[in-house]
Amino acid sequence: MGKTFEELIIWQKARELANQIFALTGRQSFSKYRSLNDQMQRAAVSVMANIAEGYERSSQAEFARFLFIAKGSCGELRSHLVIAHDQKIFDDHLYQGLSQRAFGLSAMISRMIAKVKNKK
Repeated sequence: MGKTFEELIIWQKARELANQIFALTGRQSFSKYRSLNDQMQRAAVSVMANIAEGYERSSQAEFARFLFIAKGSCGELRSHLVIAHDQKIFDDHLYQGLSQRAFGLSAMISRMIAKVKNKK
């Protein structure tokens, strides 16, 4: 692991995903779905924020706890993507790409949790 949370690949991937979500929710097609827009942005930011907060804590147990929270937020985001796709706010191609990114990030967080828990 790096010396700062910004060096963590999972944080970098979470940042990329959050920026993609902000770009998506900034589209005109999202303008009438304010609540969903807000929830998607909050979930995406929560992933990267919890990775950062956990990393800055003083123990591996705390880092693992915040990684679990980040993973939960990633699942929440995937769920929001499903309903947005169901409402035809964006197309299949965009849905598949974002969903796969979020799923991949969730898997990365799971691997980091296992790594952190084994360091005890």
